[in-house]
Amino acid sequence: MNMAEIDLGEGNAGFVLGNGPIGVLLIHGLTGTPTELRRVAQGLVKGGTCTVYVPTLAGHCGDNSDLQATGWQDWYEGVRKTFIGVRQRHEQVFVGGLSMGAVMSMYIASEHPGQISGLLMYSTTLRYDGWSIHKLAFLTPLLMRIPFGVHICNFEEKSPYGIKNERLRAIVERQMKAGESSNAGLLTMEGVTVRELHRMNAVVKKRMPSINTPALVLHAIEDDITSRWNADYVERKLGGPVTKIMLDNCYHMITVDLQYRRVVELSAEFIEQHSLNQTSREDFRQLA
Repeated sequence: MNMAEIDLGEGNAGFVLGNGPIGVLLIHGLTGTPTELRRVAQGLVKGGTCTVYVPTLAGHCGDNSDLQATGWQDWYEGVRKTFIGVRQRHEQVFVGGLSMGAVMSMYIASEHPGQISGLLMYSTTLRYDGWSIHKLAFLTPLLMRIPFGVHICNFEEKSPYGIKNERLRAIVERQMKAGESSNAGLLTMEGVTVRELHRMNAVVKKRMPSINTPALVLHAIEDDITSRWNADYVERKLGGPVTKIMLDNCYHMITVDLQYRRVVELSAEFIEQHSLNQTSREDFRQLA
């Protein structure tokens, strides 16, 4: 397999792990980085059945001016290129992501029906309504409609930064405040970026009933960024079968927090359950 032919976005933050027959494409969150998915990727490749691809979204791993120069369709276009490359190399492909990345995985499934074996959705973010979010945040969509309203919005990450693990939280906070965006992501997010997320979410919500891909939905009970409403909404609205599991002892960043091993375990089980065995592969070829 020639990894040079797989588009992993700009820069060198994106990565590929493993050499298994099943392709897994994981998408990081808004203002986030591929690093937030490395532990899960490392766990999934241990069994030898998966190759995990984690690209960098357009405009990410730089500064806010880089991010503001892009929109959600730019983010998707980069992921689409990665998906096409992965799809050409693997008979079976699973797609998933963290936070906004989970929403984008649904959009990919809607754009490529029948080509994805399952969705791995971690801390799905359809709206910011966790316990650490300001109580007036629900007014943000209204403010976005006011002329120039989008330009007066500025959102800053604050403790606990989606992480219950105090030691890891301290490391991430230090990296963000030092401007190490390729490791820890951005500390602030401008209104134009939030508007792009709202636009993508609106499109995805309309398409959800027509998405028949099986999905694993993992969400923290104590999610500080996005409440369990988000996971419940996916369970109700997604057209395909949904396995929803709520995790304790962690916050929003479940792929790195105290329960990341459980995330790996549940994801590996889901992939195994929805993977074609040798017999079904032969049946599939005969049907084709």
